[in-house]
Amino acid sequence: MMEETKLTCFQRRYLMDCMKRGDTLPLQCYPTSCKKPAPAAPAFSPAVCQPSRLSAKPHLRPAKVCQAGDAYTREKFKPQARRDLEKEKQRLQNILATGKDVVECNVRQTLVRTKEEEIPEPDRFEELVNEVQERKEFLAEMEALGQGKKYQSIVLTEISQKMREMEIIDKKRSEEMREIMTKDFPSGKSFFP
Repeated sequence: MMEETKLTCFQRRYLMDCMKRGDTLPLQCYPTSCKKPAPAAPAFSPAVCQPSRLSAKPHLRPAKVCQAGDAYTREKFKPQARRDLEKEKQRLQNILATGKDVVECNVRQTLVRTKEEEIPEPDRFEELVNEVQERKEFLAEMEALGQGKKYQSIVLTEISQKMREMEIIDKKRSEEMREIMTKDFPSGKSFFP
């Protein structure tokens, strides 16, 4: 990585020395001088700044330093939405009168009904069409990767099975339609030959 960044020999030596000592790497490495740049003025007061090297003894911060931070500030109280007391009274009356929470039962039943009504039963014929399309796409991908011969017989067999199942479903539907159409005509003659 040093070779890619085109560092000078001095910069490489300086960085390797920093790594050996375990120091942090400098943000800027001056190319020709061994002088370290003057440290910038600290953002905090000297009492707040921690020494860069940790000694063997743990240091405890004084109380003034802890209080100077945001650790002791309290969050302001933000009231939340209150309960509807009339609704709660009505609910309690229902529980005491009937022994059940009638309102909740009605809500649950309506939610279950709406969920059942929203989910239509999947059509098997449509599922088969999607599966055939997926297999065709898979085979095209394998052919593009050069693995088409390996999977071609397997995928074509699966596609033919799906097509056969689609034909069976189609025959059943056409027979059902024929029966419906013959029932509609009172003479018993079918619309179909």
